[in-house]
Amino acid sequence: MSYKFSNVTDEISELAEKSIEGYKIDPSLYTQYDVKRGLRDINGKGVVAGLTNISTIQVDPETGDGKLYYRGIDVEDIVEGFIKEKRFGFEETVYLLLFGTMPSFHELSSFKKILANFRSLPPTFTRDVIMKAPSDNMMNTLAKSVLALYSYDDKANLINIPNILRQCIELITLFPQLAVYGYHSHRYSKYGGSLFIHDPRPELSIAENLLYMLRPDKKFTELEARILDLALVLHAEHGGGNNSTFTVHVVSSSGTDTYSAIAAALGSLKGPKHGGANIKVAKMFEDMKHNVSDWTDEEEVKNYLRRLLHKEAFDKAGLIYGMGHAVYSHSDPRAKVFKNFVEKLSSEKNRHDEFALYSLVEKLAPNVIAEERRIYKGVCANVDFYSGFVYRMLGIPDELFTPLFAISRIAGWSAHRIEELINSNKIIRPAYKAISPMREYTDMENRMD
Repeated sequence: MSYKFSNVTDEISELAEKSIEGYKIDPSLYTQYDVKRGLRDINGKGVVAGLTNISTIQVDPETGDGKLYYRGIDVEDIVEGFIKEKRFGFEETVYLLLFGTMPSFHELSSFKKILANFRSLPPTFTRDVIMKAPSDNMMNTLAKSVLALYSYDDKANLINIPNILRQCIELITLFPQLAVYGYHSHRYSKYGGSLFIHDPRPELSIAENLLYMLRPDKKFTELEARILDLALVLHAEHGGGNNSTFTVHVVSSSGTDTYSAIAAALGSLKGPKHGGANIKVAKMFEDMKHNVSDWTDEEEVKNYLRRLLHKEAFDKAGLIYGMGHAVYSHSDPRAKVFKNFVEKLSSEKNRHDEFALYSLVEKLAPNVIAEERRIYKGVCANVDFYSGFVYRMLGIPDELFTPLFAISRIAGWSAHRIEELINSNKIIRPAYKAISPMREYTDMENRMD
């Protein structure tokens, strides 16, 4: 819609400058009034805003090692169980998050049938919604599709748990199609060629169907599907305080419908400080590979990392993407679990040299950051550090990196929406300290230029 404003660009720029001056707040006031910026203290610890049964993050106070628990069960143990028994685990993880227990064989079998039954879009939805006005950002496409599904649900506004659960399960199983079909539609509108719309197969897992629908030839290896499944498991939930999940709590507390709550979460996850970080990591490494001549030379790699922090390399933002986390200081358990499988996939794809570069940066970056910056806690690689590399090896386009995060995280969002509706009857409304000086109103005749 920017075409409407092409003739007022200068005026808008002037107003923007005036606006910036009018909004500035002296940073020292946050300390003066003991305001926790970002609802976190100086050590990054979040302000307690609620209670949850869904997941727990623990950090050893002595070692800084992190642990993540889904419904009280260590995620590392969950993943180990899936690996040992050679089964896809995302559906089982969804069940655990939604219902609080690991499913029995028969419960899981029944739940998979429910997912498969919901895995069909309304007639003409792909043509009328997804393919109309395609966007180059798949998160916006995903949000548009979610909001459009509201119009196809004759019980969209019914707020009771059976209906909310039905809506959440339907969205969980439809997200892969909404994202993949949205990408194919965007690619077709931009580049032409063939348009691939593959219907999902009921016997395949969510991870398998993702690759099946995405690839023109529908083919994938078992290792590819299992590593994608692992990525979905590890991204499915991360406490009630992460930005998008807290958004679900805030919006759900107002009593709004499921589609609006999930669309709001998608808007949060789209941001590069949250779900968009994996794209930044992948692009940062592309820049690094072009500007570091010897990927094994520790000093040369360190120099590049220093240049990143000094705003002299890549996007000049002063950040080493994929390093650091709001909670974890020494190790992110998700990154630790993921790393071994990333190495296996890099061998299958003949990209071991790149994996070695990632490992070297993971080793060097914490020390470089500690040397260059004043930090209050340790720094470690987070799950986004390796996920972009995995998606690149799987041939997943950059446009789908963040939607993949959403395809996984909607499991946690759904659980938190249900928890909020069951346990809270108050709208979430934090306070802001007003610091603007009081002034008298001035009549227009006294405001003449």
